[in-house]
Amino acid sequence: MRGLRAGALRALIVAALLLRPGAASVTAAPAPRLLAGAAGVTVDLPADTPLGGYGGFPRRAWMPDLLGRHPDTFWFRPATGIHDPIKVRALVLEAGGVRLLFLGVDVVGMDPALVADLRRRLDQLGLRYAAVIAAASHTHSGPGAYAQSTLFGLLAVDRESPRVRGRIFRAMEDAAREAERRKRAATIGTGRSEVPGLTDSRVREPVDPELGVLKVMGTDKRPVAVMWNYAIHGTALGRENRQLSGDVMGDASARIEEQLGVPALFVNGAVGDVSPRQRGWDGVAAGGKTLAGAVVALWPRITADPDQRLAAASVTALLPPPGVELSNCLGRWIPRGTRLGLRAALPSSAEVWVVAVGRGAWVAIPGEPDTRLGREIKTAGRASFATTFVAGVSNAYQGYFLAAEHFRTSSYISCGSLYGERGGELVRDAAIAGLRELAERRAPRPVKPGR
Repeated sequence: MRGLRAGALRALIVAALLLRPGAASVTAAPAPRLLAGAAGVTVDLPADTPLGGYGGFPRRAWMPDLLGRHPDTFWFRPATGIHDPIKVRALVLEAGGVRLLFLGVDVVGMDPALVADLRRRLDQLGLRYAAVIAAASHTHSGPGAYAQSTLFGLLAVDRESPRVRGRIFRAMEDAAREAERRKRAATIGTGRSEVPGLTDSRVREPVDPELGVLKVMGTDKRPVAVMWNYAIHGTALGRENRQLSGDVMGDASARIEEQLGVPALFVNGAVGDVSPRQRGWDGVAAGGKTLAGAVVALWPRITADPDQRLAAASVTALLPPPGVELSNCLGRWIPRGTRLGLRAALPSSAEVWVVAVGRGAWVAIPGEPDTRLGREIKTAGRASFATTFVAGVSNAYQGYFLAAEHFRTSSYISCGSLYGERGGELVRDAAIAGLRELAERRAPRPVKPGR
């Protein structure tokens, strides 16, 4: 009895201290109910759609199509057929009043106007999202002719065709609406593993072999979707290929869908300085089989996160004036600092989105960050999140974002890095600031009793 009275007395003292005026306690919000839906849609492209990704011959026409023989091509030659379907996959997550839309699109890079048009259309339908992350797979054998950018149309994807653009837009809208229609009670869980040996570095540094997987399961124990992340260039198929294809990423997603029976959204990583090791159709099949096998093997080991909350934040990185550093493209005989300005063709800032999904974070960057920057973002994210993944080539395309050392070395990727020596670091810093903001927003806050 004496021990019981002593224990009760201590409990009363603690309660009195906590309830005294001005005392605060840390409370956690109840876990919100999560809803999730997913869908995949095949893009019905015109027969004369050009391929986007390589700007040179043999894909480029020897003469522009001034006679209008092919209504959907101008600078480039039409595709000769469809090897595998071009897809749009959508995942909608909703919890605690926060709704997110992820889109995986089989194109080389996202046109920001296309994403803005989609958001406006979905707003008109009453579908409003805290964030829309439209991730290009970065296949170099997907469709071109969809972007309003004159610069990238001339260099890599051909002049805009309203018909091609319209069909890609319609597939994005249909996928989003169908994912909304399929929403049901669900749980989310995040896992990671490593898949080495598939990529080589363009800058002779270690590559990042991390594979990230978001597992979305219905509370009825039936799967809803899988979203997977890996850094690999969609160039297993070279410029000689003229058949539409999702490249190695499309092959892997198709295999995952066949085995798991749900949409498999691919989100590319810090892809700026990595290339696929195996090439050609055999390389596509081998790489796709390896990646799909790794995702399927990881799937049963992923458990539901104890934290099922969602959150999103955007941070704007103010960038130096855009332009091409000619010495990076033509060699050291060009004086350093000789630049071809591109103020009229590119924005002077980059919008970086950071999305928290359960215990994991996803950082969407509108271009191709290199491995070093990607790893620095991931390392910073580990301070607050169990996992952090970089979603490169998402929502827009503003070229390569490189570490300063890589920018100062003449190469293909430094030629395509359009915001100077500090551009990549400024985007990295914005990403880290976004991660910090979300972490602070999600942290339990002291609340005063009675309020």
